[in-house]
Amino acid sequence: MKSKYLKIALHLFLWVLLFIYPMASLNDQYLIYRNWLSLVSILVAFYLNYFVLVDQFFLKNKKLQFYILNVILTVALFILIGFVIGNPIFHPSLNGMPVREIRSGAMTTVQVILPIILGIGMCVALKVNAHLNRNKLLLQQIKQTQLNAEIKYLKYQVQPHFLFNTLNNIYALVDTSPVKAKQSIHTMSKMMRYLLHDASHNKVPVVKEIEFLERYIDLMQLRVSSNLTLKKNFPIVNQPIKIAPLILITFIENAFKHGIDAIKDSFITIDLEIEKDHIKYSVINSCFPEKEKNTDSGIGLENLKKRLDILYPNKFDLITREENNTYIAQLTFKYKK
Repeated sequence: MKSKYLKIALHLFLWVLLFIYPMASLNDQYLIYRNWLSLVSILVAFYLNYFVLVDQFFLKNKKLQFYILNVILTVALFILIGFVIGNPIFHPSLNGMPVREIRSGAMTTVQVILPIILGIGMCVALKVNAHLNRNKLLLQQIKQTQLNAEIKYLKYQVQPHFLFNTLNNIYALVDTSPVKAKQSIHTMSKMMRYLLHDASHNKVPVVKEIEFLERYIDLMQLRVSSNLTLKKNFPIVNQPIKIAPLILITFIENAFKHGIDAIKDSFITIDLEIEKDHIKYSVINSCFPEKEKNTDSGIGLENLKKRLDILYPNKFDLITREENNTYIAQLTFKYKK
């Protein structure tokens, strides 16, 4: 609404300026009147196109009708100006004879018609530009809506994946260790609260994301064998840093799911560093090539890559590789715009 009033004020200011200019620059009353007549004709042509003709014909691909109507309008305005200028009331007379003879011919025609055509052209340019800007904004809104929908879809894909892994762990503890199973359910309820409330937002405090990771790690450790060596390094965060939710869980999920053996020694090393404008995150874990991999082992990483492409375009570096029976997953991304 504010921009609408600003546009009206700008139009009024420009037209007032145009009508004042002949009075300030010309001493001849006849020339001032003639300039005003020309301005009135431009004003009529401009706003008739601005409010009616461009929207109803030009922008609706009825260009032939648009051109015909503007030719008729231009001719009508030209005839009207000629009639007004030729009327004795318009200019002073001396002894019944006009002081000035109305000049006719090609030059007068050009002087009258050209400004009208320029006014129409300017109107078309303004309306087309506004139309393109509206379409561009609408397209951006549609794209943003599609991106938001895709982000939600990808985010909700993470949750069933996470629940499936967690419930499997709790199920395995029910018979062997009921107390641990109860602890797991209590921990899982806190994590579900995070998933349902905090993770539904576009951004969450990195402190809460770290708390979620800590709880997940505690939950996974309840059932792993004693041959796992786990090291983790999470920073103490004193800044209001926010990141996309559930961006960091995938590496740890994969490490617990695919990097632990029931007999052989296993290890998981988790490191998270927060620097001035970006976050460095890595999870390194043992790898067992001979162990049969689950068919869904790549779902989490593929989902993560898609979310990063949408949320942090050209602002992240994701590396995953396997070497010397070790799986390395590294992510660096800028959390500031």
